[in-house]
Amino acid sequence: MSALLPALALAAAQMHDMGGMQMPGMQMPAPARPKAKPKAKPKARPVTPRATAPAAPTACPPEHAAMGHCTAAAPPDAMPDMPAMAPAPAAAAATGTDQPAGNAPPPAPPRDLAAARFYDPAAMAAADRRMRAEHGGMTFGQILFDLAEVQVRNGRDGLRWDGEGWYGGDIHRLVVKSEGDGSTDRIDRAEIQALYSRAIGPYVDLQGGLRQDLGAGARRTYATVGVEGLAPYWFQVEGALFLSDKGDLLGRVQAYYDQRVTQRLILQPRAELNVAAQDVPASGIAAGLSEAELGLRLRYEIRREVAPYVGLSWEHRRRPTTHDDAGGAALVFGVRGWF
Repeated sequence: MSALLPALALAAAQMHDMGGMQMPGMQMPAPARPKAKPKAKPKARPVTPRATAPAAPTACPPEHAAMGHCTAAAPPDAMPDMPAMAPAPAAAAATGTDQPAGNAPPPAPPRDLAAARFYDPAAMAAADRRMRAEHGGMTFGQILFDLAEVQVRNGRDGLRWDGEGWYGGDIHRLVVKSEGDGSTDRIDRAEIQALYSRAIGPYVDLQGGLRQDLGAGARRTYATVGVEGLAPYWFQVEGALFLSDKGDLLGRVQAYYDQRVTQRLILQPRAELNVAAQDVPASGIAAGLSEAELGLRLRYEIRREVAPYVGLSWEHRRRPTTHDDAGGAALVFGVRGWF
């Protein structure tokens, strides 16, 4: 028994050495690793409850609050946790367009110009007058012949013109008008007017002055008052009353409209009516509607200042003694021009 124990110990030692050896062509399984012990979870600390701040209210415009989309925030005075707010400063006085509408006179324009510190007052006054003249105080002038034509009527050719010239500004003007008709060898009727014209509105001028009749008829002088302007829908209208030195009272109304067909082609319907309060045999004027003219003219603007035209004209006249009708239709050729 004592001899068997050493032999068993020797055999166990050899087997231990063979366990670390690897035989050719033979894989030995890896020794199993011991499982790691799980770590102990730390104990959770007790949480002390604390008060949370209330959520900030979402901004709510008054118009959204009125429709029920949100709730308007309470004013600062209704929040007990908010400190007292300082009173708002007093609003500044309204100026400029912030002022309420009313009839108060406008404030005086400022006089403290920076250039006045360096220039003589006389030079500043002269520059101010020039600036005002260039910005609305300038004077202009124009001469316009709206009608300058030849009328062909049943073999009786005639002439007719209607034009005016003016000089002045936007408010005050001197106006000279002239119109008449006749044949190729004489002037049957002609007149010239010298008028003072004053603007009484953006599109209307009040006119007054004298009219002098010329031609083959009686040469009467008339006091004249009338209006001229642009009516709604771009109708050019004119009306006047004439009182002669013999007590004859006459009246005239005329209107025309420029219908633009193209940029250069314009169709112009035109009407003129002359009335009288009594017969004027010396001038060939009958009481009532003494003369009427309707026309339709088509012009082509070669330039804005020069426009030849062709058209039709119908004229009606009543004689003072027999009250017979005269006139009729005519084919017209003419040129409209201004400079």
